[in-house]
Amino acid sequence: MTAALVGGTALAAEPSGPSFSCARVEPGGIERMICTDPALSALDRKLAGVYGEAARKVKNEHPPSLKAEQRGWIKGRNDCWKAADQRACVEEQYRLRIAELQARYRLVPAIGPVRFACDGHAANALTATFFETDPPTMIAERGDAVSLMIGQPAASGARYQGRNESFWEHQGEARVTWGYGAPEMTCRKAP
Repeated sequence: MTAALVGGTALAAEPSGPSFSCARVEPGGIERMICTDPALSALDRKLAGVYGEAARKVKNEHPPSLKAEQRGWIKGRNDCWKAADQRACVEEQYRLRIAELQARYRLVPAIGPVRFACDGHAANALTATFFETDPPTMIAERGDAVSLMIGQPAASGARYQGRNESFWEHQGEARVTWGYGAPEMTCRKAP
């Protein structure tokens, strides 16, 4: 890290590389791309900071799943070598992981929880919390199941997509699909 002189005061400059050492990174790999791309390096440093915040919140977590999930995420990020646009793939992986950690560990402001009654049945109740991440995220809970959903482009209302769940809210009514091949439910905000 170098220091810059501003108004007679020495300030530490932002590091220019990623959070990991580039000394032993193999040529031609995804990590080399991150080492040589200032924007990807900045995303890596941001993720390292967000991960550190999450780790402090779960320091006594049993089993310690955050580390294992992060190792799995790194492997997935490194699989971007298979993508047609490797750089775009890596950038998207970072954006999604940062948003996921910020939402799961409540590191950013949120709206909610907001309760929804679905199809007039108590068993179909849904609770949603919306997070100010980039991209926007929401965590939906239904019974014992939890789904992290990512904001999607929508002409109107708010649309979110999870692995096998979807949520589209427009004017106080939401259309929800919960599970692969499940029928769509109509939900309204509960008092």
